[in-house]
Amino acid sequence: MSDAPYAVLLVAYGAPLSLEDVEPYLLDVRGGRSTPVEMVEDLRARYAAIGGRSPLLDRTREQAEALSRRLENRPVLVGMRHWHPYIKDALAEAARCGVCRAVVVAMAPHYSRLSIGAYQQQVDQARGPIDVYFVSHWFDHPRFLDAVADRVRAALQRFPHQVQDQVPIIFTAHSLPQRILADGDPYPEQLRASMAGVMTRLGGHHPHEFAFQSAGRSHQPWLGPDAGAVLERLVSAGNRHVLICPIGFVADHLEVLYDVDVEYRRRAQELGARIERTDSLNAHPLLIEALADLVTATAAERGWV
Repeated sequence: MSDAPYAVLLVAYGAPLSLEDVEPYLLDVRGGRSTPVEMVEDLRARYAAIGGRSPLLDRTREQAEALSRRLENRPVLVGMRHWHPYIKDALAEAARCGVCRAVVVAMAPHYSRLSIGAYQQQVDQARGPIDVYFVSHWFDHPRFLDAVADRVRAALQRFPHQVQDQVPIIFTAHSLPQRILADGDPYPEQLRASMAGVMTRLGGHHPHEFAFQSAGRSHQPWLGPDAGAVLERLVSAGNRHVLICPIGFVADHLEVLYDVDVEYRRRAQELGARIERTDSLNAHPLLIEALADLVTATAAERGWV
């Protein structure tokens, strides 16, 4: 047991905070490579459609504040991989404040070398004098699954009562390049395990399937099936009500607010169907319970308390 203080760092992808940030943000995401003008303008238009900025940082800070309260006001910091406040800056601030140890949690429950592995690498490079433990996945934490199931139940209530038990559910997550499969990356398996855990909590009777969304615009193949194609197939089969549950995302941001709420909703309307989306977890009390349990269990295992 140690008397040295430990803090918590929540890390997420990062997103532009204004339309002016879009181009330099893309430069960061692309590792300094210039971005075609049409790509910049397309992304800027998407952010304009959801209010001119991403709410990701605000939502992550709300999660951090709720977690700090749950942990009796223990310091909980926020760091982003691709925009301000950067992970390196959050760790530097922690060191200046006298933090000796930190539990780092990626605000994405499912591990992939390309996503969570990249966060972990940034943390390792910027940790300085701080003893860091990185929680690499939490896809099967009971409170996380409870929180998602709660959101699904609430979303189903928006459909007409007579069809609620038959509404198909599409669980989605961000697609990644298919090449991760050659390395035995656990990302797809962990996502499907989360879906199974949620369905167990719902009683398992709803038709459901998993799909990937928001694939990158590159020539390499990406993980499928594509959520838009699955939506079209379900509607073509006669389903006029569909629920989308973005289980791979724990906070509001572009992939949820635009890709699902704008693009998929428009596509469904064109096909004569209605979709609903589960509310993002954001600061759901059960999610905060999951995070608190991860942090306290990790600190205890490390002998920090």
